[in-house]
Amino acid sequence: MSDLDQLTQSLARNLKRWRGGRGFTLDVLAARAGVSRGMIIQIEQARTNPSVGTTVKLADALGVSLATLLDYEQGPRVRIVPEEQAVRMWSTPAGSRTTLLVGTEARGPLELWSWTLLPGESSSSDPHPPGTTELLHVTAGELTLVMDRAEHRVAAGASAVFEASVAHTYRNDGTGTMEMIMSVSIPPVRRDNAATADSRPSQGC
Repeated sequence: MSDLDQLTQSLARNLKRWRGGRGFTLDVLAARAGVSRGMIIQIEQARTNPSVGTTVKLADALGVSLATLLDYEQGPRVRIVPEEQAVRMWSTPAGSRTTLLVGTEARGPLELWSWTLLPGESSSSDPHPPGTTELLHVTAGELTLVMDRAEHRVAAGASAVFEASVAHTYRNDGTGTMEMIMSVSIPPVRRDNAATADSRPSQGC
């Protein structure tokens, strides 16, 4: 596959995913971006290579960066943020502080979870709706996060963010208790899908 073909496929996949995650219909995105509905359909079907100007308009309308919209990477992605890379936002000589652990471009309903996994135990989850994002911060032990059969180790003090639209498992392979705080960002429910608003799996997160 040539670089141009790869770019076309990436843009098609990412545009469709971000539009779905934002809950935008074709008509809504067309109106927000000032791009014709027909052009958006062609882009999502990988049948055209839009101009840079058109791509920028679509990225702005979706509220994401151009790099995000053109990202080549395929499949579920997990971004691990080691403890030393967390950003100290504010502090005082006495020791008060705020730290930005991890962030993501997402909006919609939010859930905050507290997790405890004893050694050798695990919890698995079916795929969540497209656009669902999970952020977690391990406070004790080490988490083994399994995404699409790929294992990711998240040590105490580190954080992770990932798209939860594929099956995933949280596992404690260590000898001590694993504890973490997790936030789940759920995409807004589209009006035509309101009847399935409660379809998100209840097991795991």
